[in-house]
Amino acid sequence: MTRGVVAPLLGPRLPLPVRRRLLSATGLGLPLPRGTRRSRTSLGGVPTLRVTAADAIGPQQVLYLHGGGYISGSPASHLALLAGLSRSAGAPVHAPDYRLAPEHPFPAALDDAVAAYRALRAAGHPARRIAVAGDSAGGGLTMSLLLRLRALGEELPGSIGLISPWLDLDLRSPAVQANRDTDAMLDPDWLPLAAEDYRAGSDAPELRPLEADLAGLPPVHVVAGADEVLVGDADAFVDRAKAAGVEVTYRREPGMWHAYLVFAGLLAEADVAVAELGAAFRSDCTPT
Repeated sequence: MTRGVVAPLLGPRLPLPVRRRLLSATGLGLPLPRGTRRSRTSLGGVPTLRVTAADAIGPQQVLYLHGGGYISGSPASHLALLAGLSRSAGAPVHAPDYRLAPEHPFPAALDDAVAAYRALRAAGHPARRIAVAGDSAGGGLTMSLLLRLRALGEELPGSIGLISPWLDLDLRSPAVQANRDTDAMLDPDWLPLAAEDYRAGSDAPELRPLEADLAGLPPVHVVAGADEVLVGDADAFVDRAKAAGVEVTYRREPGMWHAYLVFAGLLAEADVAVAELGAAFRSDCTPT
């Protein structure tokens, strides 16, 4: 299903507007935990999908930044993951529908992420009770958000989740080509085009998290598939974060492909990883 249905929607064969609509539609067909509630809201002027599993009332909150190469994807395409994460974290999950490239290149998506985070803070949620997570490009955007907040002297969230994060827009890891035949989700050939559309000539430090000083970050929980093309980014980040003294956990799942957690509810490995990630958020962000 991944190779035949989802992977073609992450490549250049179809027009971008068509890919966006179809990718969102794939998420609507996945099973959700019983009692899951969805509502359309706004955070800092950014349209946001709020997903709450039964009895997931917090007080911790999760801000989730979806993947899609910065040019596609939506909260709808990640609905099963959002619902599963809400259940395991015991918290509402807020997924901003941030602006996409090429219509809105960097820093539009980052500006939207900052606005959404600030809106959660303004609503009365302490930073230490907010977890921020994202997959693929959303993982890169999560790290960009942390670097922007730190540069501005703002309080960082209490926990971070990175799922198959895309952290090197220059795609320098050997795994990009070495795993091209084992990654059921992601064809590396279109990634340089997506990166060019998003970066639009910018070389801002927020776009280079693997080169940043990682000291002082909150606990970070990383998940990646051992067979995916971006696993090298996850490996490099974990090594650098540990060297900087950051509290890190890393699930590097054998036999799994890029962002496999989007199949929560259908794939046992995804369910285990989502449960583990949500439990980490609950532990990091629950007041003592």
